[in-house]
Amino acid sequence: MAVRAVRGAVQLEVDEASHMDEQVGALLTAVLERNDLTADDLISIWFTATPDLHCDFPAAAARKLGIVDVPLICAQELDIQGAMPRVVRVLAHIESDKPRADIAHVYLGAAAALRKDIAQ
Repeated sequence: MAVRAVRGAVQLEVDEASHMDEQVGALLTAVLERNDLTADDLISIWFTATPDLHCDFPAAAARKLGIVDVPLICAQELDIQGAMPRVVRVLAHIESDKPRADIAHVYLGAAAALRKDIAQ
């Protein structure tokens, strides 16, 4: 098995904990499904959120999905003028036999505009 990295992002409509849980949960579910992964394939997940999100930790959504024994960390994105607001990004380290080129990076909704080159 090789160690691979999967990227993804989602833009929240509002800064509310239940909405973050829903949207981050959808993002993580899509990352797992599109890459034929289970929680056992996860090594670690790094979450970032733009500075305008205050309602909760994105990692809390992962725990609610049952991802309980994987190291998770949250950080704040740089506060760049003109950047897309209310965005949660994910960088998941995984074990996979897939070649790097076959990894499906997941950018949901408006966040697809962030990485048109790799969004699927």
